[in-house]
Parts: sequence; structure tokens; C-alpha cells
Amino acid sequence: MKIHKNSYKLQATSYKYAYLSPWLAACSLWLAAHRSRLTAHRSQLTACSLKLAACSFLLAACSSPGVEKRTVFRYNEKDGIASLDPAFAKNRSIMWPIHQLYNTLVEADDDLRIVPALARSWEVSPDKRTWTFHLRTDVFFHDNEAFPGGKGRRMVAGDVVYSFSRIIDKSTASSGAWIFNERIAPSAPFTAIDDSTFQLKLVNPFNPILGILSMEYCSVVPKEVVQLYGKDFRSHPCGTGPFRFKSWEEGQALIFLKNERYFEKDSAGHSLPYLDAVKISFFDEKATEFLLFRQGKLDFINEIDPSFKDEVLSKRGELKPQWKGKIILSTHPYLNTEYLGILIDTANPLVQNSPLKLRAVRQAINYGFDRRKMMLYLRNSLGTPAESGFVPAGLPSFDSALVKGYHYDPAKARKLLADAGYPEGRGLPSIHLLTISDYADFASFIVRELEDVGLKIQVEVVQKSLLLEQTAQSKALFFRGSWIADYPDAENYLSVFYSRNPAPPNYTRYHDAIFDQLYEQALLENNDTARYALYRKMDQRLIDAAPVVPLWYDEVIRMVDPRVKGFRPNALNLLELRTVNINQ
Repeated sequence: MKIHKNSYKLQATSYKYAYLSPWLAACSLWLAAHRSRLTAHRSQLTACSLKLAACSFLLAACSSPGVEKRTVFRYNEKDGIASLDPAFAKNRSIMWPIHQLYNTLVEADDDLRIVPALARSWEVSPDKRTWTFHLRTDVFFHDNEAFPGGKGRRMVAGDVVYSFSRIIDKSTASSGAWIFNERIAPSAPFTAIDDSTFQLKLVNPFNPILGILSMEYCSVVPKEVVQLYGKDFRSHPCGTGPFRFKSWEEGQALIFLKNERYFEKDSAGHSLPYLDAVKISFFDEKATEFLLFRQGKLDFINEIDPSFKDEVLSKRGELKPQWKGKIILSTHPYLNTEYLGILIDTANPLVQNSPLKLRAVRQAINYGFDRRKMMLYLRNSLGTPAESGFVPAGLPSFDSALVKGYHYDPAKARKLLADAGYPEGRGLPSIHLLTISDYADFASFIVRELEDVGLKIQVEVVQKSLLLEQTAQSKALFFRGSWIADYPDAENYLSVFYSRNPAPPNYTRYHDAIFDQLYEQALLENNDTARYALYRKMDQRLIDAAPVVPLWYDEVIRMVDPRVKGFRPNALNLLELRTVNINQ
């Protein structure tokens, strides 16, 4: 009976404060829904108490007369969060909270230019192999019991050495270990010259290294906290970021609070961040997420689920009249290229017996379907038809006037098939296309259009894990793929076709000596204008060879509550909350 009494007491407390905020109302509903579980499992009572305490903490200011209401940014993470350790920041769901808790030496600004963060400045040696970073001296780690007196200490160069060494340490098993592969010097690649000077040594010049250092994998962590918690550091994070960890009830709620000692200020000299807290929920249904957003219980939604995109958007990608004023639709180029890949390694028996070994057939596929119509009807115009190269819109080097791709031209597609020995498609065997269920409608659209020019395509829908396995083992001849930028430089896309790279990333097994030469030349080029020109030459050469069929360049699509101010999208689709505020 004790558990029942406590449960009722908690529920009564929740109702008492429900009028203060929708959050406590949500807490009450949660408790009611799980009462039988509380009765059966005594341990759940503690979790409920923690959840209510966290909600009460965030609303403490509301219950005190004369105290300003706290501003809390709320979003839902449908895919869950596996870890808050930056060594495992391998996907968006992890990268978003990591970005709030930690900082990197450098970061990409809204225009994808690399700018200072923990590093005030840097220089590179004449041989372009040694990079020296001068660190800020006013950065402190969040308070943690691992530090003397529980007070967060100042961040120093030794922390950068430790953090980077930890990434490549095999015992860490970091998913980001690859970022330094064949790039850093084999001996002493990371050095703390003094507390405010960090040095990185490369085995060969590699100008995009700054982009890599801006990745969440390269967040700086304190050795004492990592060693104290061991594997549990994933759920006891400690960084230097604009927000600090408060509580995490896995599968229910994750709460960050404002870091009062954060080092950054806005242009007017005001301390960042503006928000008092961030609350992340974990509802796994997009329909539930959308409902909560419409009820004002979430502040934004990332992406629009196909199940309700036609309810909200016109075919032109605009808000329908009934939603205007209620939702802010925010779109921005996203560094993601959706494409179909074609295995072209002629030493592979799959290729030897396939018409796809012929460039004319691959080009006919590229000309044979209407990307613009596909985007209009299947994507509500969200995204840009990929009629340039493999490098997507959003990167500084992108220029559709200089890199010419494929547009819809069925007559040209038929001529190319005839040139390849298959007039009107006669004698052309059926081509097998592997895709996943999320893209089956796109595959069906492409297949129908290609039939009109004489190309017969059979679609097989497989699980994503099987598709990845077959492309990695060069067992997929024609396959659906996407490439999301790891860092904001076109090199990240062009490396997919560098012949020295295995699969992944070179799933098509593209090999071109001239492309390789241009790629290696670009790595040595410090001048942005000259490097971008080399990137475009590579991209054009690649597109002409047609080992891929670019489909569209993606967009960041967000539905935002009108009360949210200063919420800016970016081409990396990072969740940037430092300058966000919420009108009460």
C-alpha cells in the first residue's frame, strides 16, 4: 500500500502544479498511465520522483511571485539517443545533444566557413603538415564531482590531446576513429606545447582538416570525468558547451540547463545562451510528435513525415492557408545528395555481364526520367532536383552554371541506347535495382519513366542493413544511396570516388587516374578559389562518366512555433540553440 500512497501523492502534486505549465500536466498523465507499473515495480517510483522533481525544478521560477518565467526549448527525438559521449556521435540524434554540451576547436558558421571556437586562432607550417592552435583561456568545464570541490576547472591544451587520442584509442572503440585514418603523423600527432597551445601533425598536407576538427567527434572532454564514469560517461556527460547536463530518464526525458559560465557572448556583449533549459522527449511516432507540436508542447519538428506532408504543404512546398500564422516553415539547403549508384568495376563478373558497364546506358538512365516532376509530386518540392554534379547545393564550391549534370531528355536517352546497340531498348536485358522501403515510391516513379525510353528496371526492396552489406562487398550492381556530409567541404563528397578509397566510401569502385590526380592536387591547395575550381573539374569528370544517378540535393525542413526567435537552420542540420529565445 505504501507505493499506492506515494503514487497518489505524486499525482496530487502534479495536479497542483498543472496549471503552471503543460509540462507538469504531461507528468501527471505519464504517472497515471504507468500506475500499474509503479505498483508492480517499486523501483519505478524513484524514476517518477526524479521526473517530477526535474519538471518542478524547471518551473520553480513560475511558482515564485516576481520571478521571470524560465525559457525552455522542447523537441522530440523519435529515434532515441544512444549516447551523450562525443566519441560515438555517429548520427544526427546523438550529434544534436552533443552540440549543446560540448565545443570543438573550430566550428562551421551559418555560411559553412570555419571559424574559431575553443581555438582563438591557428596557423599552418610552410610544409602544411603542422597545425598550431592557440586556445582560449576563459573556458571552463561544467561542474562535476570528478573535479576538486565539484567545481569545473579550466580547459587546457592537454584536454585536446586527451580527447583526440581517445578517439583513435582502440579500447574506446569510437565510431569516429576513421576521421584521422592515414591523416595524422604516426608518432606524436597531438601535442600540448603549453596550456593554451595545441599542435596537430599530419602525415601529408590535408587542407580539409579544419572541417574534420569541427565535427562533434572532436569535442573536448575532461579526462577526470571520463575516467570516473568509464562506460557510463555516455550518461554522465561533461563538456564546455552552452548547456550542462541535468537529468536523463532514458526513453522518457532528457534535460539540459543553461551553463552560467559559458564563454561566448553575442554582438551586444550579452552572455549566451539565452535559453534557461532544453527538454528532449522520446515519443517514437511522428504522428504523436506532430500532435504535441500543434498543442504547443514542442517548439519545432525536424522534417515533415510523408503521412501528413500533403495536409500541411502544397505541391510547391508552401504552407497551406490554414497553417499560415500557426507554423513557421523553415527550409535551407542540407548537405545530403540522394542518388542511385552503379557498380562500374569491369573486373567484377556482375559488371562484365551487365549493360551498365557501358557509359551510354548509364547516361541514358540519367536523361531518362524527370527529376523536377519527381520532386513536385513525391517531395512537395522539398529539395532541389540534382541536375548538376554529385556535390550538393549549400557548399561554397557548388555552382550549377559550371558543373553541368543531366536534365530530362527522353530523346537523348533513346539515342544513347541506340548508340550502345539497344535501339528502343531492343535486346537490352532487365536491370536490377536495390532500394529500401522508404524510397520505394521514388524507385517506382523512375522505373515507369525509364520504361518509356526502352529501359527495363526491376526493383527489389531490401532491409537497409542488407543493402549496406551488399554495397560494401561490391555485390550490388545498381542501388539506392545517399551521402550526408561529415564536414563542410566538397572533398568529403569527392573522396567517395577516389580510387584509393575502398567501399565504403567508394561503393561504385570508380577509378580514373585524372580524377585522382586532381583530387590529390586539391588537398595541397590552400587558396579557396583555386581549390573550388579543382573540385568542379572533378565533379564534372565524375558526372560525365555517370557511375551515379543524382536524384536531388536535400533541404533542412523544419516546422517551428512562431514564439521561437533566433532559430537558424544550417546546411549541416545541426541544432543550434545558443542564440535561440522564446517569447513568453
